[in-house]
Amino acid sequence: MTYSVKEIYPTLQGEGAQTGRPAVFLRFAGCNLWSGREQDRETAVCKFCDTDFVGTDGPGGGKFDTAEALAEAVSAAWAGAAAGSARCVVCTGGEPLLQLDAALINALHEHDFEIAVETNGTIRAPAGIDWLCVSPKGRAEVVQDSGDELKLVYPQSEPEAQPERFAAMNFRRFSLQPLDGPATDANTRAAIRYCLSHPRWRLSLQTHKLIGIP
Repeated sequence: MTYSVKEIYPTLQGEGAQTGRPAVFLRFAGCNLWSGREQDRETAVCKFCDTDFVGTDGPGGGKFDTAEALAEAVSAAWAGAAAGSARCVVCTGGEPLLQLDAALINALHEHDFEIAVETNGTIRAPAGIDWLCVSPKGRAEVVQDSGDELKLVYPQSEPEAQPERFAAMNFRRFSLQPLDGPATDANTRAAIRYCLSHPRWRLSLQTHKLIGIP
């Protein structure tokens, strides 16, 4: 298949359980919960996305005709040492599981990458992913009900997006992340209160925004 990629860049993971880990971010174009166009935001399932995933015009972005070509581009973006240095690629979007397939998973593994995925959970994940993080959005049905981390943006108004709905799912870690925006301070305090009263949940902060990295 042809892979449509918005951008590829080296950075540190900014949020969730792997905060601070060096990684290459592989951002796929496209999402199944929002078109990415501002005129569609109010009618979208996910209304609070803060990411540009439209097109293939970002740094390192483009169309890749083969899994090997894309894996080579990811490898070229790795800023650390060569083989044996705990190379990590974070597949994100948009919604990465619209495009991430067995061929690309195999190719990235052949280039010695551990594969982390950040998904909205509406698509079943293929086998071979090393770290699976599900981040539910709005009223969207979560079909991927197991993984390494469930990271919930909080608060969300929809009944389907309340923490209680996900507590019985099979994840190793549950993270609560304050909704960014005009009410960030209030949302952070609300998330702290929820974590204190529900100790299974841990607070996740978007540290990349705090320290000014992509």
